[in-house]
Amino acid sequence: MGALPSAPVEKVIVTYKSQAAEAGSNTAAKSDTAEKAAKTGEQLSFERRLAGGGALVDLGDSATKQDLTEVMDAFRADPSVASVEPDIRAYAMAVTPNDTDYAKQWDLFEPTGGMNVPAAWDKTTGSGVTVAVIDTGYAAHSDLATNVVAGYDFISASADARDGNGRDADAKDEGDWNATDGECGTGSRASNSSWHGTHVAGTIGAVTNNTKGIAGIAYNAKIQPVRVLGKCGGSSADIADAITWASGGTVPGVPANANPAKVINLSLGGASSTCPSVYQTAINGAVSRGTTVVVAAGNSNANASGFTPANCSNVINVASTSREGNRSYYSNYGTIIDVSAPGGETRRSTDTPGTVTTPENGIYSTLNSGTTTQSAENYKPYQGTSMAAPHIAGLAALLKSAKSTLTPAEIESAIKTNARALPGTCSGGCGTGIADTAKTVDAVTGTTTPPTGTVFSNATNVTISDNTTVSSSIAVTGRTGNAPAALKVGVDIKHTWRGDLVIDLVAPDGTVRNLKASSSSDSADNVLTTYSVDASSELANGTWKLQVRDVASGDTGYIDSWSLTF
Repeated sequence: MGALPSAPVEKVIVTYKSQAAEAGSNTAAKSDTAEKAAKTGEQLSFERRLAGGGALVDLGDSATKQDLTEVMDAFRADPSVASVEPDIRAYAMAVTPNDTDYAKQWDLFEPTGGMNVPAAWDKTTGSGVTVAVIDTGYAAHSDLATNVVAGYDFISASADARDGNGRDADAKDEGDWNATDGECGTGSRASNSSWHGTHVAGTIGAVTNNTKGIAGIAYNAKIQPVRVLGKCGGSSADIADAITWASGGTVPGVPANANPAKVINLSLGGASSTCPSVYQTAINGAVSRGTTVVVAAGNSNANASGFTPANCSNVINVASTSREGNRSYYSNYGTIIDVSAPGGETRRSTDTPGTVTTPENGIYSTLNSGTTTQSAENYKPYQGTSMAAPHIAGLAALLKSAKSTLTPAEIESAIKTNARALPGTCSGGCGTGIADTAKTVDAVTGTTTPPTGTVFSNATNVTISDNTTVSSSIAVTGRTGNAPAALKVGVDIKHTWRGDLVIDLVAPDGTVRNLKASSSSDSADNVLTTYSVDASSELANGTWKLQVRDVASGDTGYIDSWSLTF
């Protein structure tokens, strides 16, 4: 995640031998510190006794590396000293990646509708795992290229493949556009190429920390494009063979897969009241080879049981949620849904179909600008259970990388068991909730994360105009006693030149705690962070407010969302 900052050492930890007076007496330790100060000529002071018995000695903030060496040498030369070591700095390893559009990826980090991905990156990033994206193929993209391994084109009909032949070793996306209405059957509409597989691939494994574009969930995993969708979709026979090949199985007439995938993403489907045996046989074979199969639930706002391969067994069936944590208006639902993940909403349910009115609420990922054949690479927001499924495929890759012995059944169980309840609403059934990446990774690696308690949030946008003060409220109910000493305040504010902003937390009794001061030199965009506040003197229940004051002219924005974690 990049180089750690280099901080000067200002203190040392001295451990005395058990029989020495300094081991149990602060007075003796202070006296010894004074002696070492006189010997070295440094301004040393005994600060405090640590829980483990060591003495913390302060060198002052002007100490150089040479000063540190002299002081440590002086303590080491003392026969009553067992050890001396510098008081070094530690840093959170789940740091924000430097990808330029990361702030648009609410689905990874926002506390309300996001999937809690960054907190897992200090434990696993997907190394050693290949994820097969069985889809439209791959449109060349510099934010994916180094993570892409050789795939295959399984479209057997050359007219649908648009590459002049049937199956071949080139998984290039040749475009899935339809020139005229009715071209792909009654009711089909003319449309541009979607570059769907490339968008899915970016969510799973976009190159991360490369100062461009987006971050992938399993950004050190490999992406294997397997092409099955072309003009007018794809056939179940081709898709089934692709599942078999991707997982390391044998397909007549096709060379063996040199990089078998341990995770398969199927962001595709069609209407069927049952799972075709050709699908189920292929899926069962993949799972028997240790490959986890992730499937999109479908986008018909209907019961997923009527769509396939969502209704097949041995898959993780994924519904879609919105930025607010509701079931997306289009997402399929039902008792066969296993889990939900962010799929976004690029328009409101009441807006005209085909329009994009809320692009900021979609899933932002890698794409191509060509309307038919490939042109320049770009990025765009999409919505769909097709976008939700790769979130779970990425999580599965993180889990497999963290613990290679996990079976597909164990991966599915871990994801479902550690999901959190939707903060919004779901009618019809959304599985066990929204997948929680960090919690799931912790569960399979045996690490524990302190319980976060209950999250209260407000995702209603509040406009911040020049030189104004605005606020957003959260009503906290159902708590007992006071707020915690480390109340977590998650803030997502979209605003150019964030130095213009003063941010305060206002408690129910009106007490104001400053979270952020203004700064004329902070020209960066947006405030996207979590503050920790000692609110232990405040009753938890009541109306809390995030108050934002703009102190300068020329830049505006809005409160996107904020949360309180008790």
